[in-house]
Order: sequence, then structure tokens, then C-alpha cells
Amino acid sequence: MQIDAVDQQIIASLVADARSSYSEIGARVSLSAPAVKRRVDRLRAAGVIKGFTTVVDPAAIGWHTEAFVELFCTGRTTPAQITVATRRHPEVLAAYTVSGEADAIVHLRAADMAHLEQALERLRAEPFVTSTRSMIVLSRLVSSI
Repeated sequence: MQIDAVDQQIIASLVADARSSYSEIGARVSLSAPAVKRRVDRLRAAGVIKGFTTVVDPAAIGWHTEAFVELFCTGRTTPAQITVATRRHPEVLAAYTVSGEADAIVHLRAADMAHLEQALERLRAEPFVTSTRSMIVLSRLVSSI
């Protein structure tokens, strides 16, 4: 699919604020609201735009403790198994398969150290997890959210 400069501006507008109206975006890109809607529909149909979401600031709901956890798994664990298991845990922000010693890295948020410990215990209880190694975040230096 060809994405032109106007499509890129529309995408940037939606990334900045997914609740922007087609009219507001149209004013920024010099198109009518119906023309913006047609482009957004085309971008969605092509899979360029996968959906719209709400981003919650974890600190605003009291989840101030953050960690990255390396998962070491049994030999035949698949990425699909890791995906299903990590989605069961509300503290998991993201999970990735990685190269290196660990099989996956999980990004966690919790209210405090006790909550983080409980989340880690539940993650370690997954049948394919053989061990974990945790790194507590001291401060965020750069973030896209």
C-alpha cells in the first residue's frame, strides 16, 4: 500500500490524539472530514491502523513500581504460550521474545513492592517458567507514553 504525506499526517494526528475528529484532522491536512474518513477507513482496511486504544497512566491509578523480568522457559515453550500466559496478568504491560539467555522479557507495573512480588510469584507459577531475573526501574529517562 502506498502511504503519502497526507496519510502520514493523518496517522500522526491519530497517534497524538486518537479522539481527534475527522473535521479536526481535516483542518490540519487541508481535507474535508469525509475525505479524512475515507483515508482512515482505507488505512484500517489495509492494516496500517490496527485499532484505537485508551492509554492509562499507571501512576494515576497508583501503580508506581515498574520492572523488567527476564523469563527462562522450558525447552519447548512457544511464543504463543508465553503470550497467552502473560495476558492473564493485569500487571503485564508488554512481553517480548528476545535473543540471548532469556526466552522472553516482560514489562510489569505494580502498586508497590509487595504487589510486584505477588505478580512475580504468579508469573513464576506458570508451568513453563523455570526461572526469572528481575530488574526494578529506578526512573524513566525516555518514554513514548
